[in-house]
Amino acid sequence: EPAARIAGLAARCTAFTHAACHGRKAARIAAQPARARASVRMASELEQLQKYTVIVADTGDIDSIKQYTPTDGTTNPSLIYQAAQMPEYKALVDEAVNYGKSHAGPGASTDDIVEIVRDKLFALFGAEIGKIVPGYVSIEVDARLSFDVEKSVKKAYRLLELAEESGLPRERVLIKLATTWEGCRVAALLEKQGIRCNMTLLFSLVQAVAAAEAGATLISPFVGRILDWYKKALGVNSIPIEEDPGVVSVRQIHEYYKCFGYDTIVMGASFRSKDEVLALAGCDRLTISPKLLKELKDGTGEVVRRLGPPELCSAERVMADEASFRYAMNQDAMATEKLAEGIRGFAKDTESLNAQLAALVTAAEAVHI
Repeated sequence: EPAARIAGLAARCTAFTHAACHGRKAARIAAQPARARASVRMASELEQLQKYTVIVADTGDIDSIKQYTPTDGTTNPSLIYQAAQMPEYKALVDEAVNYGKSHAGPGASTDDIVEIVRDKLFALFGAEIGKIVPGYVSIEVDARLSFDVEKSVKKAYRLLELAEESGLPRERVLIKLATTWEGCRVAALLEKQGIRCNMTLLFSLVQAVAAAEAGATLISPFVGRILDWYKKALGVNSIPIEEDPGVVSVRQIHEYYKCFGYDTIVMGASFRSKDEVLALAGCDRLTISPKLLKELKDGTGEVVRRLGPPELCSAERVMADEASFRYAMNQDAMATEKLAEGIRGFAKDTESLNAQLAALVTAAEAVHI
């Protein structure tokens, strides 16, 4: 009898130990997802966003790009104008000025030299950005050529030549063009020659369709500028993020492309807030300013994918021949006004940069007299 009691006690102890062991194992297994979730919550919003979307740095400030881990880089005349005034980039500006002076032909005017200097400066900034990012670098054609196909094509060739000369391979360059009807024709010509294009100042679905039909590698639909227009038009200070017209526009374009099988990359641009960026998580690419990149890097909220292949395609085909394009733009006051305003703004900053460079060229010439 004592032996039986001992055997029973041993059996119960073994059963208890077995259960306890399995209980602890089960607890460990159950805890793993919790720890994983905790790990996700601790990851920055930028790190989470990068799981769904390729991040692009929207700046000409090379030092700012180094602080983050973008895949691509993009610039525009306004960003280069701002960066060219920063002391840390004086060496690049001086190199461009010296290049312009040495490559201008006999009897070249100051304006001729300045154009060479400006194009070289764009290429130099692009090459420096290319040393940091592994992917594409966008270099923009003079906005004042937005309605001139022949001159835009010529300028694109020149920018590619200067980029390669500066150390940035042409296959990594995106030639940036305003999404006018003429800009789409430029893209069609360049893309057939293997020159990749980024269509910017894009505010409407018909612009997006025309760019895709032209075979553009990438489009940059603007978010914040669309929001700006509607806030002013409606006389309001804010619009809920799910109703934000800029966010809605990019989602519509993204769905249209996926529904109809376009390969053109959708890269949301021109953001006014972190919320606009996160509302487009899952978009092919997003180009983001250093200020918002920092906010995303510092943020630890959960990022949920918002865009992906649509389960059901409800989009209707949009005609994008020249007559349809021009009429659709005519009927869209926001897109027409923001496109024109954008071209004027980039043209103004190009002229301001020209004035800055002209002063430097004149000063350099005076030193050598």
